Amino acid sequence: MSDAEVETLSVVVEREFAHSPDKIWRALTQPQLIAEWLMKNEFAPVVGHAFTLRAEWGSVTCRVETVEPNRRLAYSWDAKGLDSTVTWTLTPTETGTHLRMEQVGFRPERPQFFEGARAGWPRFLDNLEQVLSKLD
Repeated sequence: MSDAEVETLSVVVEREFAHSPDKIWRALTQPQLIAEWLMKNEFAPVVGHAFTLRAEWGSVTCRVETVEPNRRLAYSWDAKGLDSTVTWTLTPTETGTHLRMEQVGFRPERPQFFEGARAGWPRFLDNLEQVLSKLD
């Protein structure tokens, strides 16, 4: 079986936020805000922009793939042998925004990446909620 044929796993986390898509977009795309809820970075919402997410445990090399302001953002997520893509989808609701985060590309023979993401993303979204509650 070729690499292209290997079945991969995905992590999906969905949340309802009582905040506008514009406010969430700012928290997803402004480096100082990203640093508060995710990791230190030099992000720019420009397709093709390369950036690094940095934490105590190491770093993640990323490249922006999709930018649809207030609607959709995607970037590659390459860390220690994990080549994946993170996609954020923002959908306005009557009370705020439905936010969907999907990270695709987890290979079954590397379960530690999948389990780490399943545990980590809900915590990151908890942090995101705290950041959003402080924004105007």
